[in-house]
Amino acid sequence: MTGRIALLALAIWAVLNAAGCGTPNTAASTSGYTNRVLVSQSVTSATTFGGLVLINGNNDTLPRAPSISAGNSPGLMAITAARNLVAAFDSSSNSVYGVSTATEKGVGQVHILGPTSSMVLPTSNAVGYAAVPSANILGYSVLGGVEVMNLSAGVLITTIAVSNAQTVVANNTGSQLLVFSNDSNAVTLLNPANALPPVDLSCFPSLDPNPPQNPPVCTIINGFDRPVFAIVSGSTAYILNCGAECGGTQASVQTLDLNSLAVGPPLPVNGATWAYLSGTSLYVAGSGTPTGPLCSSLTNSINAKTAATYCGTLDIVDLTTMTDPYFNNPATEIAIPDGYHDRMDMSNNGQLFVGSKDCTNIGDANNPVGEVRGCLAILNTQTGAVVIPPDNGDVTGLQSFTTRYVEYVAENGNLRVYDTLTDALLINIDYIPLGTIPVIGYVTDIKAIDFF
Repeated sequence: MTGRIALLALAIWAVLNAAGCGTPNTAASTSGYTNRVLVSQSVTSATTFGGLVLINGNNDTLPRAPSISAGNSPGLMAITAARNLVAAFDSSSNSVYGVSTATEKGVGQVHILGPTSSMVLPTSNAVGYAAVPSANILGYSVLGGVEVMNLSAGVLITTIAVSNAQTVVANNTGSQLLVFSNDSNAVTLLNPANALPPVDLSCFPSLDPNPPQNPPVCTIINGFDRPVFAIVSGSTAYILNCGAECGGTQASVQTLDLNSLAVGPPLPVNGATWAYLSGTSLYVAGSGTPTGPLCSSLTNSINAKTAATYCGTLDIVDLTTMTDPYFNNPATEIAIPDGYHDRMDMSNNGQLFVGSKDCTNIGDANNPVGEVRGCLAILNTQTGAVVIPPDNGDVTGLQSFTTRYVEYVAENGNLRVYDTLTDALLINIDYIPLGTIPVIGYVTDIKAIDFF
């Protein structure tokens, strides 16, 4: 045990010395551009390679700068709050690449034990976490884990075994991780600083008779209904229960006190797979059931008048009173496209962008005749009006700006630019199709890497 603790201490020392002590990203960029946006794109071509592409966020143009290497098929990205480091997952190699936003170059590469759709970089240090549901813990009858990565050194510090770990959410210091597993009614709480390399089996005490204590690495918290995601604010986590949409009973929001681990009563909502917190309002999206409610049963706005049979819903929970006036009330329910909702972002003028995947696409965005819709909805949080833009395909990335009224949207592999004053594609972009930045390849994710 002493040798394992020494290895962990050495790994943490390497992280802190390689990444600094959390200094914000204030150094001038290598390219000289400000207001940079990084997009992940994968391609299949003999002459063009996948990578992370820099966009000039001032005017939506591609600067004369080479793409940053991140494997052949980079997709999902995560970024620190200080925006000094970006992590990009390459599906072609099951590797996570770390990129310094100051130098615009890679700092390290970590091979993980399988594909991930959820990563977090809680602090400005180079420690990242990835949930890998298919991770095969060699030598043990465990499938799934959370990978603890030192991106600057290119080292996998340890794998914390968690069955079917699908999604990981961190508190703002990275001292606690909430892990959500498929088809489970429990949430796994991890204290990753106490995890031992190379594999930590604290969630399986029968396999590891001497797990570290005070506090324990792993705590299983029951009392939920197919939880899939959480929004953490201070010491409170708002747990999203997927309910019937994920094989459970009822979608809801529950509080979890991260100090006492007390679980609050469920507040029913129409669907709950993703959320966005703005002040005391928690915007919650979902479909409620595997197919979603019948669009014809929703009377709110014109969004229910569609050729799509099923719709998703958007609820607004008042966290001061823990109430939701939209639940089970067709007159007020906010109808949005169906599918599995897992992207949400708000512009600087209060336009909430909600994206899903595997939605019902109507019409052809390339040859628009009649109704055209895909997986994107835009809610005006001031008026309650909802726009369903005439586009098709999964929404895989959203990025707002603080100095411009625009939103970058990755939809169906295209990089769209929406004017948030009109909720339409920006008309002053001289590209075809309108409002699309011509990134070669399939665009998956978007991150603004400067403070703007």
